[in-house]
Amino acid sequence: MKGTGQRPGSRLGRGHTAARFAGAKLTPMSRRVTIKTLLVNQRQASPQSLAKHLRYIERDGAGRDGEPGRAYGPQTDAADLDAFKERCADDRHHFRFIVSPEDGAELEDLRTYTRHLMNRMEADLGTRLEWVAVDHWNTDNPHTHLIVRGRDDTGKDLIIAGDYIADGFRHRASELATEWLGPRTELEIQQTLQREVEQERWTNLDRTLKRELGDGGQVQIKRFNEPRLQRQRLLLIGRLQRLKRLGLADEVQDGTWAVHSDAEKTLRALGERGDIICTMQRAMNGEPRELAVFEPGDDGRRFIGRVAAKGLVDELRDRGYLVIDGVNGKAHYVALNARVELANYPTGAVVDVKGSADMRAADKNIAALANDVPYRTDHHLAIAQGQAVPGRDPQEVVAAHVRRLEALRRAGIVERVTEGLWKVPDDLAEQVRRYDAQRLGGVAVELKSHLPIERQARVIGATWLDQLIGGGRGLGNLGFGAEAKQAMQQRADFLTEQGLAERRGQHMILARNLEVTQAAKGIAADTGLEHRAVADGQRVAGIYRRSVMLASGRYAMLDDGMSFSLVPWKPVIEQRLGQQLAATMRGSGISWQVERQLGI
Repeated sequence: MKGTGQRPGSRLGRGHTAARFAGAKLTPMSRRVTIKTLLVNQRQASPQSLAKHLRYIERDGAGRDGEPGRAYGPQTDAADLDAFKERCADDRHHFRFIVSPEDGAELEDLRTYTRHLMNRMEADLGTRLEWVAVDHWNTDNPHTHLIVRGRDDTGKDLIIAGDYIADGFRHRASELATEWLGPRTELEIQQTLQREVEQERWTNLDRTLKRELGDGGQVQIKRFNEPRLQRQRLLLIGRLQRLKRLGLADEVQDGTWAVHSDAEKTLRALGERGDIICTMQRAMNGEPRELAVFEPGDDGRRFIGRVAAKGLVDELRDRGYLVIDGVNGKAHYVALNARVELANYPTGAVVDVKGSADMRAADKNIAALANDVPYRTDHHLAIAQGQAVPGRDPQEVVAAHVRRLEALRRAGIVERVTEGLWKVPDDLAEQVRRYDAQRLGGVAVELKSHLPIERQARVIGATWLDQLIGGGRGLGNLGFGAEAKQAMQQRADFLTEQGLAERRGQHMILARNLEVTQAAKGIAADTGLEHRAVADGQRVAGIYRRSVMLASGRYAMLDDGMSFSLVPWKPVIEQRLGQQLAATMRGSGISWQVERQLGI
């Protein structure tokens, strides 16, 4: 818990001088404001990063009365986010802020407050700023999302001093809130601190203790008798006793306490876990469930369930989470990677969650073939031809491994020596484990059906419930597991009534591919193209024209000019819309390949 000095480079940029004086008017009675900040380097971030963030801050339910959030700017109450995004396109970076006044609900007019705050920021930085903001009222703490362009009013890169971002901006926000609402009363301060004594999270009392720590991480109780701490004396002693019960502090002798060096890290982790538990309990609406947090990198862990709730665990970086009501009777919390689009997982959808720390089969093959020698595609092809599996093209097998190697090359893990020759590190297994954990967040979530099971029960076409009919092992007796059992029976009855299945003892025989055929008839009528069904092991190619969402999942339409095929869609191809692609069906899976197109 020991403090640190000034960070390197904190004085560089605009606002350093202002940061020194911004807190001059603040007192212990001042209103508190929390500000979170992220500087996004647009040349290193995903091309869609800003667009995704702007979509998020205007999402449904963020407004004061449950309506979508509405973006505004310095002079307008209806900012054009698409135009703002276009103006930011060539900027080196942009800034994201979340401004959260402790008494935000009392401020009422957050929009005017934000405009006044930005005026003070412009005065501090000595430049006009271009920004957009959206107020969010969908949490206990109303707050404002701010996006500021990384250009000053002369068109140069906007560099803000680190100490202004760390303290100066927050001091200005606190100063303004205090002017609007007046200082906090002694009673308000004492009540706030009293609540902090027993909390299992990092608190302002802990920050005070951290400042008072001497050498060896020890604090003397007699220091609390000084005038600046006397009002908090009993609260600070109570907090030390609470830390002792948590195993984070010890009274080494009368009047001397030692606070463990990892206390801050532990308390922050406890606070995050407490927030997660509250989120899960709200999602379950008080229904009895065993609560389980899915830890990234859990090898072999897997479960299926229904998306009960979703949101962002990190609003600055757009990292989402899902609360999933599992078929096993447990409620699971799953944190996702920032690259995962929450819109892909509708509330009520059925998903399959698996720890992604397992080494891929392709990586195992590459490691085995590159044991003390480079990986060679011709060597791999010869082995694949000698061990050919019916329905699997050896050349496609090798091509899939080359695509994986290309991804690992871009990550700096392997090196391509020449065409068909790759240098692979000895510790490939450990490096790809870290790479996948960072890229996927240690978890892989597969959408099994975008339809809730209530609608699946009476859909014409293949559904997730069809996979359960005649089995249903692993379904619990609580929540989604119990509902899935009931829906499975309703589904079996419906399919029998419609002549889409027949009972043979305890088993159901289902008509296959009916839904895809029905969808293909509609597309054929619209386009004049002939539908070409795809058999297992068959390779089809064409231009990716669009995707079609069916009850059994999402399909991509490949158009070869004379006919079209509907094949299972994967997120990786969405960036290839309008391009020539090839797909090979492998049982329930599919492999995609980008086709080379001839120029004129």
